[in-house]
Amino acid sequence: MKTQLLCTFAHKKDLELVADYVAKSYTISEKRLFVFEDANNRSDLYVTYNVEPDDYGKTPNTIMIHRKKETNTLYTVNALNVIIRKTNNGVLDKKFIINWPAYENSLMLNDGNDVRHIHLNLYKRIDL
Repeated sequence: MKTQLLCTFAHKKDLELVADYVAKSYTISEKRLFVFEDANNRSDLYVTYNVEPDDYGKTPNTIMIHRKKETNTLYTVNALNVIIRKTNNGVLDKKFIINWPAYENSLMLNDGNDVRHIHLNLYKRIDL
């Protein structure tokens, strides 16, 4: 069955609490959490994990995201749409080819009419 990738926002001091809460709230399909830190603000963490599609919506500060494996780019569909419009003369074309290396090791979030580009470092992997 296809899973859904989720991302929970956390502060470094709360990581243990957040990881425990996520593990108790969901059936984590791969039995692991990947924790990334904002390269420019190391106290901001992003906890990512895969759940069953109907298991979404239990945790605060959590969004659905997608991942481009080749470049380790995490993104929301809304952010991707903004990127396409900005690089394609305002036109949203679902077949537009994204320059994924420009977003390598990043989290792309929609920020109104703009994109918040957060450079990531892998902070730790938590096996459940």
